[in-house]
Amino acid sequence: MSTETNPSEVRAGDRLVQAGAIIFFVGAVATLVTVAPLFLGTDPFPSIAYAVCMLMGVGFVVAAAGVLRSVAYQRRQARSAT
Repeated sequence: MSTETNPSEVRAGDRLVQAGAIIFFVGAVATLVTVAPLFLGTDPFPSIAYAVCMLMGVGFVVAAAGVLRSVAYQRRQARSAT
């Protein structure tokens, strides 16, 4: 089995990890924006803004699912090679 990977080759779980990273990043930006008024002394955002911050956790779960899917795919490949 070769350890070299082709950059154009998309493996199982790669898209989930990418999507999870994007979702996590959106949640992180929302968290920074939501916390900023606390330090600036302005009025806080409505509660829906705090709900958008939960995207950090959702993104982490999606990325973790992609990693687990990739691990399962690699295990199946290793079993079939033996």
